[in-house]
Amino acid sequence: MAISQKTIPIDHLAGAKLAEAPELTGSQILVESLLREGVDTIFGYPGGAVLHIYDELYRAEDKITHYLVRHEQGAVHMADGYARATGKVGVALVTSGPGATNAVTGIATAYMDSTPLVVITGQVPTMLIGNDAFQEVDTVGITRPCTKHNFLVKDIRDLARVIKEAFYLARSGRPGPIVVDIPKDVSAQRTRYIYPDETQLPSYRPPKRGHPGQVRRAIQAMLTAKRPILYVGGGIITSGATRELIELAERLRLPVTPTLMGLGGFPSGHPLCLGMLGMHGTYWANMAISESDLIIAIGVRFDDRVTGKLETFAPHARIIHVDVDPSSISKNVVVDIPIVGDAKTVIRQMLNALPRKATAESATSKARDDWFAQIEEWKRFAPLTYKQSDEVIMPQYLMEQIYQVTGGNAIITTDVGQHQMWCAQYHPFNGPRQCITSGGLGTMGFGFPAAIGAQIAFRDKLVIAVVGDGGFQMTCAELATAVQYGLNVKAIIMNNKFLGMVRQWQELFYNNRYSHVGLDGPPDFVKLAEAFGAKGLRTSRPQELPALLKEGLSTPGVVVMDILVAQEENVYPMVPSGASLTDMVLD
Repeated sequence: MAISQKTIPIDHLAGAKLAEAPELTGSQILVESLLREGVDTIFGYPGGAVLHIYDELYRAEDKITHYLVRHEQGAVHMADGYARATGKVGVALVTSGPGATNAVTGIATAYMDSTPLVVITGQVPTMLIGNDAFQEVDTVGITRPCTKHNFLVKDIRDLARVIKEAFYLARSGRPGPIVVDIPKDVSAQRTRYIYPDETQLPSYRPPKRGHPGQVRRAIQAMLTAKRPILYVGGGIITSGATRELIELAERLRLPVTPTLMGLGGFPSGHPLCLGMLGMHGTYWANMAISESDLIIAIGVRFDDRVTGKLETFAPHARIIHVDVDPSSISKNVVVDIPIVGDAKTVIRQMLNALPRKATAESATSKARDDWFAQIEEWKRFAPLTYKQSDEVIMPQYLMEQIYQVTGGNAIITTDVGQHQMWCAQYHPFNGPRQCITSGGLGTMGFGFPAAIGAQIAFRDKLVIAVVGDGGFQMTCAELATAVQYGLNVKAIIMNNKFLGMVRQWQELFYNNRYSHVGLDGPPDFVKLAEAFGAKGLRTSRPQELPALLKEGLSTPGVVVMDILVAQEENVYPMVPSGASLTDMVLD
């Protein structure tokens, strides 16, 4: 019997007495709870421990669409891409044992990049937990270091409350992945069902507003600084603070440098945007933050790929740090004005606290003019550039052509490596949630399944996975998923026949000893695409590239474009590991 035939209307349950509530199985409670949270999309892979749940999903297929993946890692990456593209909580469902362990890479990826996910894992029956039962692992123990929180539901009466709390925790404060581990017997048991109206977590109260006194101190520092810079990250995108950030930067004439995770949070084409900073950031962004006297850091965590050598990071600067996660403040770099709060809310507080006449024409405008003149000088000294070729496709040229052909309107997902950095350098992002990439964990294989998730979220948008030939082979089985569900997702393989970034390091720091980084051989990506029922295209000639991109991106369905690029081109600028930001290798 379908769920809708067994339950009273869900809107009337909140005020119902427990005795009047419907009696449901754990699987029915889970599905009804997901519906209450607005879930209509799940990525998953069935197995023995979740069969009751899958049986209930079969009954609810008119309300929730389940996408069958080819590997559990792909399921979580798809949920991740879906969440990053929409701002909603992504949901994945996997079985116990290897299903859960296969999902860990995706969970850790989401944790490092603060993506809101709820990952539901099956578990062996409660009486077998700890007995080394078939397909049993300690999922809670394994995922504890890489989740915002996790639950093992041993009592069916806790299930509805746990799902409510899981979604609240995933999306609030600093977002992150939540694992809900459900033993098979719990999914089959029955109890009265009432979905709670609100969560009761007294020890968890993520802040929204920053302390007014600290906000006033920050404003005073911004008004008097001679060489300020806004350093912004993924927190801007998560909180939806782009409009407020632009207003703050324009009113106070502040140069802005985004992290990799912050790309698109401030428009790349804006005259105040300096481009990405850090290990492969622009020369002028790295020099500007190194010579600044005030850093306004919002929604960032001062990770090592941004700061370089901590002892020499921004030696002349006072630091304002705005972050919703208090544990991130002064974790890596001690700051002068900490503000705990949501990025959008705090920036709005700053704007409201600004004196009406506080604009770019402030008392420090002459100093501000000199500051921008210095930045322009750095731009002229070391612009982003490369040597074009008529014989081979340069990777930078490929990224420029993708932008030209799409008009910058595509959602771009990436794997990790050289192609990721060239994308950040040579493909402008003028809006949030256009760039979806694995930042903190650096997960190869992320790009293509993340693109599937984003495409499912936005069927009418162009979604492109820009991947390396190494990373694509890690999750290319998800071509079957994309074809099965008739998606329009495109994959562009930047194929240099190497594990490119590792090869670059071996060239620069290991005397050209290329140890096990060559990928010159199978597969034939065009034939691989065709074997999965997708269209495959290939070129190695710069003259053919624009036409091939236009053909591939305009062809309906799944398309794989194998673009053979210069094999030993390196990503520059580059800050060597452990060096200061000012010690950039430029070519």
